[in-house]
Amino acid sequence: MPSWVPTLLKLAAVYNLAWGTFVVLYPRLPFDWLGLDVPNYPSIVQCLGMVIGVYGIGYWIAARDAATHWPIVLVGLLGKVFGPIGFVYTAFHGNLPWSMGLTILTNDVAWWLPFCAILVHAARIDEARLARETGLSLEQALRAAILPDGQSVYERSFQSPLLLVCVRHLGCTFCREMLADLGRQRDDVIRAGLTPVVVSMGTVAQAAPMLLAYGLNDVAHLSDPERRLYRALELPFGSFAQLFGCKTVWRAVAEGVVLRFGFGRMVGNGLQLSGTFVVRNGIIEQAHRHTSTADRADFKNLACGVTSGSMRTGVVS
Repeated sequence: MPSWVPTLLKLAAVYNLAWGTFVVLYPRLPFDWLGLDVPNYPSIVQCLGMVIGVYGIGYWIAARDAATHWPIVLVGLLGKVFGPIGFVYTAFHGNLPWSMGLTILTNDVAWWLPFCAILVHAARIDEARLARETGLSLEQALRAAILPDGQSVYERSFQSPLLLVCVRHLGCTFCREMLADLGRQRDDVIRAGLTPVVVSMGTVAQAAPMLLAYGLNDVAHLSDPERRLYRALELPFGSFAQLFGCKTVWRAVAEGVVLRFGFGRMVGNGLQLSGTFVVRNGIIEQAHRHTSTADRADFKNLACGVTSGSMRTGVVS
């Protein structure tokens, strides 16, 4: 874990303990500051202060080893997200004054990014541990990946090259864009002599509606919920910038990817990055590993690269 993580969690702990203690001791004072009517039952506010203080104890514990105690950080983040959502809903319907939202900026919103970053780091550490404990070599993973006809990817690659399209979780809007790109370019890929195979972390049943939606219902699908093939292909978890950076936000919003493809329930690990690989004779001939969730692979370019003997990587910026 980066050195700033325990420092930030201890800061969050001190902040919560201080704020919680203050509310318990002086439940009426925040209302006086905001010029609001004091509630008839200040003990309710004191109970809220107690809960805030207890979170502080949790953050102090998590600061000792955030990679192990990441659920505490996750619960804290959920509270800091759902709390503001509840406030906005209530204030919008006129049941709370908007001025009460001032405390949300320091109590909740200010912690969103650092808490997300901590969870990303914790997931990457856990991924490295799993890779050490259960990781397969590339050949082992290709032999273990069984296609719908019963052949392994390794065996099939000696008959004809395969285009392995490893997508992010099935609810991701960029995963859907990736499948739409493959649907448009599949004929070019097949004409180049490659057989496309979609790899996801979802089950066959979970992936089937998505493949059908983009004209890929007759394309072979590999389910890899434990991400053994993803790890063997050296597809990492994304960093905070790779997952939520400017490029991702720009493409999702400004370029309208979310409007065109929507998004759904997360099926698989949301930190996983995508990648596309050409496998021939049991080895990787071409690879495009995404450097952000918003990257796009040019499948036709990858396929033509194999046909011409080139080792280039097809990328759409």
